[in-house]
Amino acid sequence: MKQTTLCYIEKDGCYLMLHRVKKEHDENRDKWIGIGGKFQEGESPEDCLLRETKEETGLTLTDYRYRGLVTFVSDEWGTEQMHLFTAGGFSGDLRECDEGVLEWVPRETLLSLPMWEGDRIFLDLLERNEPFFSLKLVYRGETLERAVLNGKPVK
Repeated sequence: MKQTTLCYIEKDGCYLMLHRVKKEHDENRDKWIGIGGKFQEGESPEDCLLRETKEETGLTLTDYRYRGLVTFVSDEWGTEQMHLFTAGGFSGDLRECDEGVLEWVPRETLLSLPMWEGDRIFLDLLERNEPFFSLKLVYRGETLERAVLNGKPVK
């Protein structure tokens, strides 16, 4: 099972988002996502978060919070466990990303962007400041077939 991190970095009412447009065979192609990536051997979720953030953005996180675990089940991409974070503190200068275009997006317009349907569920949980959660998202192709939050179906 693939292990990944994803972080929503906050500044002035905006999240730093990555529009995935630069890689050809990308499961997130043309979608807007937070910052993150795959674990390397021996990494903890925090190790991966810090490394991926630095690699993709040039920023060093100084204040972050582990918010939840999201399990993706896909008939096309396999199973992935994603460790979800938010961050409110960082240092450094934003640089160009080789995986897509970085942009500060106002939180109130975020859901109007092209993204996975399940991302809308966990973004809502983050917005409501839910305590640590476990969310399972089951996809057939790009269609969300089932969502289960803390062991109970999401309506």
